[in-house]
Amino acid sequence: MSLRELLRKNEVTLSFEVFPPKTSDRFDTVLATARKIAALKPDFMSVTYGAGGGTSAFTADIAADLEKTYGVPMLAHLTCVSSTKEYVAKTVEEYRRHGIKNIMALRGDIPSDGAVCTDYRHASELVRELRERGDFFIGGACYPEGHVECEHKADDIGFLKQKVDAGCDFLTSQMFFDNNIFYNFLYRAREAGILVPILPGIMPVTSKKQLARSVSMSGTAVPARFRAIVDRFGDDPAAMRQAGIIYATDQIIDLIANGVYHIHVYSMNKPEVAEGILRNLRDVIGWTPEGGVNGRALKGRGSDED
Repeated sequence: MSLRELLRKNEVTLSFEVFPPKTSDRFDTVLATARKIAALKPDFMSVTYGAGGGTSAFTADIAADLEKTYGVPMLAHLTCVSSTKEYVAKTVEEYRRHGIKNIMALRGDIPSDGAVCTDYRHASELVRELRERGDFFIGGACYPEGHVECEHKADDIGFLKQKVDAGCDFLTSQMFFDNNIFYNFLYRAREAGILVPILPGIMPVTSKKQLARSVSMSGTAVPARFRAIVDRFGDDPAAMRQAGIIYATDQIIDLIANGVYHIHVYSMNKPEVAEGILRNLRDVIGWTPEGGVNGRALKGRGSDED
């Protein structure tokens, strides 16, 4: 079943994100890790992208390998803030040659040295260009707590509507630790006429350092309940890993109970985290190692019809 078809259904889907290596000597190790996650039979996976070369060279290779080997639909990221139109066009054609049909269109983070290309200012420009280049299924990012560079939430929703109007087929949110923040955002987005599927992004935090790094980059609020978990277990790696997986599982169960069915997990190249969440949810989402979520892995994934 294609990603387009999956997200049109009112059925639970669970997906995981992986990132490519920073250097070529790590490619085989990272690919092996990504394969372990793909072997768990999630509904789809995404592979992130390093702007301006570097890890971007590996995104298509990893995505194509996983889809060919495991039949898992793949979503390849593409950022534009540090790229020329020529480089983006070259990358899109590379994706097309690899058979990649799903692209996550992102502006990308501003490099620390401030070196950006002026060909693109906003992700909506990349979305519009991808829509013109072919029949890609296009995703975009959204920010339940507002983008860190946007002063007013109302303006942020307005910019998001522009991105959807440019051609986004679905959206995936930045991580959050309080589901009420996502529910409030979902209401505001629907009120603004944003009707495409919106996938909540869940980050299982398994170490104190990971939380500090993630919050410093995104500005995500940490509720007192989760802060207490980190304070209690943060210095015990095994306990913190288990607690982080349980907290993320609890978020997912609450989302499903409230009618949010398509959920994306930032698994950070950790197969044990992905498997821990799936095993915790096995009866909730009908996951088995053989059949995947709701047994969909047994229904001809990876066929030409997909």
